[in-house]
Amino acid sequence: MIQVENLVFQYPGNDGPTLKGLDFSIAKGEIFGFLGPSGAGKSTAQKVLYKILEGYKGQVNIDGKNLSEWNNSYFERIGVGFELPNHYLKLTGKENLELFAAFYPNGKKHNSTELFEMVDLADAMDKPVETYSKGMKMRLNFIRAIQHDPDILFFDEPTSGLDPVNAHKIKQHILDLKNHGKTIFVTTHSMETADGICDRVSFIVDGKLVLTDTPRNLKSRYGKEAVKVDLKNGQSEEFPLKDLGVNPQFLEFLKQDEVKRIHTLEATLEEVFIRVTGKSLGDE
Repeated sequence: MIQVENLVFQYPGNDGPTLKGLDFSIAKGEIFGFLGPSGAGKSTAQKVLYKILEGYKGQVNIDGKNLSEWNNSYFERIGVGFELPNHYLKLTGKENLELFAAFYPNGKKHNSTELFEMVDLADAMDKPVETYSKGMKMRLNFIRAIQHDPDILFFDEPTSGLDPVNAHKIKQHILDLKNHGKTIFVTTHSMETADGICDRVSFIVDGKLVLTDTPRNLKSRYGKEAVKVDLKNGQSEEFPLKDLGVNPQFLEFLKQDEVKRIHTLEATLEEVFIRVTGKSLGDE
């Protein structure tokens, strides 16, 4: 659905490019993530793809067609959830949704009341957005992006400002969109978010992609194929996963006391990112 080759972009007045030759592709029905610290180029890459930034170098094809050849019908095909919600604060949530729905005369429209109910905003749909919390604005931002049933969705930090319960719900809604065949491009510095929803991820640092793979493969490749067993008496031991069920040392160890916990020693995505890039997510 999305094919990018040697994408280079430089902001006017900057000494060098922000994007330095990106190559990646996103299949139809895939959730693909750009992971990296602030300033790495995540949002810039998305802005090129949804035609906010022009003057790039390289090749960008959307659904087999060069991005530059798409006319305004392109905006019927895409939905964008910005990192910083930009709403009309004096209007109600419903009025905001209806205003933006008018920009998509040919799009299939979701029922607005059902959308508000989906993100637990039904009680606030007739209230001015200026009374909304940041988390409420983010949820309004989300349903605004999906209301015209686009084929391709871009989400920039989709769980930013959300409490754990609503963050979980938004991630589940994104997975539901994938199950309906939507192609989804997510940018985030939250490794937990990426691990929970992305089919593949790319690490981006200083405008370059340094690694692309599935979260499962990355965590397995850079971690240990082993488990750690903690007993209630304080003893701990590591055992290889291979033939674990018939490992005599493992079976004997379990007899020593009651098991407190057993957990795998695969790496987290954040640990993989630091090992591969030498940077933490807080680095600028």
